[in-house]
Amino acid sequence: MRLTIHHVTSYRFAEPVRFGLQQVRKTPKTTPHQSVISWRTAITGGKKELSFEDHHHNTTELISLDRDTQILDVLSEGEIEVSDTHGIVGAHRGPAPLWLYCRATPRTEAREQVRGLTGRLAPGNDLDRLHALCGLIREAVAYETGASEPTWSAEDALNDGRGVCQDHAHIFIACARHLDLPARYVSGYLMMDDTTDQTAMHAWAEAYLDGIGWVGFDVSNGISPDARYVRVATGLDYSDASPITGMRIGGLSETLGVQIKVVQQ
Repeated sequence: MRLTIHHVTSYRFAEPVRFGLQQVRKTPKTTPHQSVISWRTAITGGKKELSFEDHHHNTTELISLDRDTQILDVLSEGEIEVSDTHGIVGAHRGPAPLWLYCRATPRTEAREQVRGLTGRLAPGNDLDRLHALCGLIREAVAYETGASEPTWSAEDALNDGRGVCQDHAHIFIACARHLDLPARYVSGYLMMDDTTDQTAMHAWAEAYLDGIGWVGFDVSNGISPDARYVRVATGLDYSDASPITGMRIGGLSETLGVQIKVVQQ
């Protein structure tokens, strides 16, 4: 399936920015099952200083803001060809070692709620248990747009009983690691059936299973990723794969706007 993606992130600052840097992770990965036909980044209010691939194989662009700017627009767009592999990503690629994805982070610690949820899983093979885990997570944490904070941990979302795809992914990762299975966070694009206009990237999780490799699980939608999903960035949690992170001097408050369109060619 060939998909066209148009993604604009816009910042409006209350005061001029004296200095600022942003790391942008919006470029899709190139893999045996996903090809980048074309991709470009255009910036208003700043310029690209360099581009590099991190230890999770995420393409990261470093952007500097123009001095005294009060706007920053980052346009990312292109065409991607994706094959349906029924969620199977396959073998692990370094340089990050596989054992790294068993390490808990502040967002994915196996605290009381996470351990309790994992303990409800019936015995069985790992693949079946992980699919069952997706159902348990959806029962425990209802999907509700805007219900959670970006800083929430898996435990926070379980305590509240509401969350978004980011929270579902963090809970899955925390539970999988508690089962001694490597797991990672995935940020990407999803072509939705009922709309082309979106205000955020999608998030899901992947777990590594012996004999299969990495397998994707979209807890929020109750499926494994298919050809509608475009993998962009992976990491231990959201902080490794967030679309844009940065720092600045000046600017005071900011207003953030996100416009995303994903359509089939």
